[in-house]
Formats: sequence, structure tokens, C-alpha cells
Amino acid sequence: MKPTSFDIFQPTPKKPTALLILDDNTILQGHGFGAESIRVGEVCFNTSMTGYQEIITDLSYAGQIITFTFPHIGNTGTNSIDMESASPAALGIVLSHLPTPASNYRADASLDQWLKSLNIPGIAGIDTRSLTHRIRDNGAPKGVLAVNYNGEFDIPALQAMAQNWHGLAGMELAGQVTSENTHDWTIAGWNKENDTYRKINSDGLHIVSYDYGCKLNILRCLGDVAGKVTVVPADTDADTVMALRPDGVFLSNGPGDPAETARYASTHIRRIADSGIPVFGICIGHQLIAEAFGAKTFKMERGHRGANHPVKELATGKIEITSQNHGFAVDPDSLPDDLDITHISLFDQSVEGLKHRSLPVFCVQYHPEASPGPHDAHHLFKRFAQLISKTQADRSHHAKA
Repeated sequence: MKPTSFDIFQPTPKKPTALLILDDNTILQGHGFGAESIRVGEVCFNTSMTGYQEIITDLSYAGQIITFTFPHIGNTGTNSIDMESASPAALGIVLSHLPTPASNYRADASLDQWLKSLNIPGIAGIDTRSLTHRIRDNGAPKGVLAVNYNGEFDIPALQAMAQNWHGLAGMELAGQVTSENTHDWTIAGWNKENDTYRKINSDGLHIVSYDYGCKLNILRCLGDVAGKVTVVPADTDADTVMALRPDGVFLSNGPGDPAETARYASTHIRRIADSGIPVFGICIGHQLIAEAFGAKTFKMERGHRGANHPVKELATGKIEITSQNHGFAVDPDSLPDDLDITHISLFDQSVEGLKHRSLPVFCVQYHPEASPGPHDAHHLFKRFAQLISKTQADRSHHAKA
């Protein structure tokens, strides 16, 4: 059967309906889809082969335009179940192929329709392999993604936007995507038998989760090991959190420069940790724990974004294939004596995990909740629950003594 035009690479049209303009004035022309809009941000790439809807709705992509290295994006459409946030913050997406019509029994809409409903633009017909190599070798550029279905663009103005955008370094974005109010989370993991999410079992631990842009599947994973999960906004003070009487405190993923978020978050994190309440952090939560104890973070040239990143646990030598999405990292040379490195990236030896020597505090840079990605690190949520139980048992023993 002869393939339809959707099944093959789309050559650059005579009159492009979308442009991707980089900060060195490079102009990439292509086919527009999704929302007719203009967005300026950092152009990054993600190497995952599945889970494009989860990637686009991950709030850690605030301020970024995502280049997908896998060519078949959009095949399974979109649905209301695979969302990682209610209001996605990604600025746009870059594809090699135009999205195909949705073909999956779970699909509610095509990728094109869904992007339009969320006001997210997309460009296709781009040599994403070449663009990815460029980002890999030279770092993530600033760029403008513009979609206009009439093919009308003010190129000098778009070039100026790309050049003048300040970049992610120094940007505090967690406060822009966090929850507005404290609320309870009641959903646990997926039940394959009835094709829906389970409800949290009300018996068990109470975990308070700081929301710096938290993925919903992280909350579901916490729901699997807790009897109650309370979500609090990013700027919630330590007294308010401790008044909730949590058994443990979780620090979520999120976007932006962790050093900027740390300006208001680190004092509260340190107070909670020093009180002896177990603390677990992921992604920016990991970086904020480092900042709270005096370490520094820095902007990476290209970041880690994909579902195939090998991480080594130093204590056991165990290798886990992990899902990652971050553009900042902890500076190992700045670590204080009371923080130990527990995990490293086998790609570039960067810090992927930390623990405190005397307090019940640990964190990882990667995403054990996956969505998308492998489940190698799911056990860390159980490790958090076990740490809480051990801490409570130790307190009880000391009290009796």
C-alpha cells in the first residue's frame, strides 16, 4: 500500500506555516500544527520513545520548547488519563513528522486537536537529528517557535525575541506552576484489572508534598505507600507544614533555576529536616535539599531528558535505567561534609543522589515515578516509607529508654 503523506517525512513547504528561529539567527522552516501562536524559550531535546503526552504535561518543561528525537509522535492520540498536570507549561514541540491521525482505543483527541485546546504550538518537517546534534554539541539555545497558518512572519522581530530572551538561568518558575492552595490527594497507582487509578488506602502514613511543579504520577506513587497525602504550595512555611503533623515530607520536581527557588524554600526545608522529620526529594527537590544544606547548583549545557539514563548506586554498585528531565545539577565540589553522594550518572558522572549522614534525608535527581520510562527506581517510594517507619521506631525506642 502506498503510504499517505502523514506516513513519510514532510519536506519543507514552499510557504512554511511554522518557523523555529534560534538565537544565532538560524531559521528552520516547517509545517505548523497545534495552536497558532508565538513562544520564546529554551530549545531542548527528549530521547524518550514513548509517553509524549506525559512529557508535554510535565511542568518541569516550563520555559522550554521540546524537540522529540523519536519520529513517531502523535500516533496514539491523547486522552484525559495520561496527564501529568492539569495546565501544561511547555511552550511548544518540534517534530520530524507531522502527527498522524490518532489510532488507539484510549484516545479522546488527536495530538493536533489537543495542542490547539491547550494553546501549544508545534512545528514538523524539521531535521530533528541535526537539531539534536547541535544542542548536544553546543548546548541548549534560546529560540522562538512561531506558527501562522497563512505563512506570515515578521522574521526580524522573531530573531530579536530569540536573542533578547534572558534564558532559564536566574528564572524562578516553581512559584508560577505550583498549586494555589493546600489540598488532599486521594489517588494511588494504576489498576490494570479495571483500567483506572486506585484510591488511597486511608490507613497508614501521612506525607506532605511540596508542589514545585509536581507530576501527578509522583503523587500516585506516594499514594501507594501512604494513607494520606497533603499537597502544599511551593512557598509554604515550615511551621505550617509541621502543624499538619506529617510523618514525612516530600519535595517534588519542578522547573526553573533551583538557586532562585531556594531563596524562599531552603530555610523551610532546613527547618523541617533539622526537626527530624524524614524528607525525600526528586529533581528540583533534590537540588533544593542540596541548596538548603549549603551546596550550590549550576546550569547544565544540555541537560538530561529521556527515559534511558543509566544511574549507579555507589553503595551497592547497582545500575538502574532511569527517566530524567533536568537542566540544572548539584555541584559536587560544593557539597558540605554532612551530605554524601549516593548515585551518579554513568553518562557524565554528575550527581544523581544524596543523603544526609545523620538526618533522615535523601534525594535523587532522576524520576523514579517514570511516566514515561522504566520502573527500575520505583522502589525509592517504598524506601521513603521504610525510612519514615524506622525513624518513628527509633524515636519510640529512645523515648522508652
